[in-house]
Amino acid sequence: MNRTIRASVGAVAVACLAFGLGACSAAERVDKAVNEEIDEAVGEEVDKVINETYEVTYEVTGKNIDSIDFHAGGGDAMNPKIETVEKPTLPWKRTVTLRGIMPPVVTPIAVDPAGTEVNCKIIYKGDVIKEASGEGLAAGGGCIAVSPIVK
Repeated sequence: MNRTIRASVGAVAVACLAFGLGACSAAERVDKAVNEEIDEAVGEEVDKVINETYEVTYEVTGKNIDSIDFHAGGGDAMNPKIETVEKPTLPWKRTVTLRGIMPPVVTPIAVDPAGTEVNCKIIYKGDVIKEASGEGLAAGGGCIAVSPIVK
């Protein structure tokens, strides 16, 4: 009788272990599948934000501006293409297409800040998203905005 009881208890223990390990394995597979779906969805959203394009218009007014530097849309967010307009006719305006998280930036530059006046704007979909003004040494800051598609 003891042998029969021991054999039965052993069989039940083996069955419990098999079902338990199978359940753990199934739970691990479900966790893995869910994590892969989340990673894929996040990756798609990041790709969308990085590759989406948007247009901004830069405007610069004032006097005694020697050049204007601005992000022109080439390159990438960490190393954007910067274009320069030498001896710009003021008021100056340029519309550019930027991509993803690349920030819109326009920087008027004056070699001699005495008598310099600057007003710069960055416009997105008709709304001013950044504006700055200054005179003399304070005129050189320019306008830097956060990409409007990541807000």
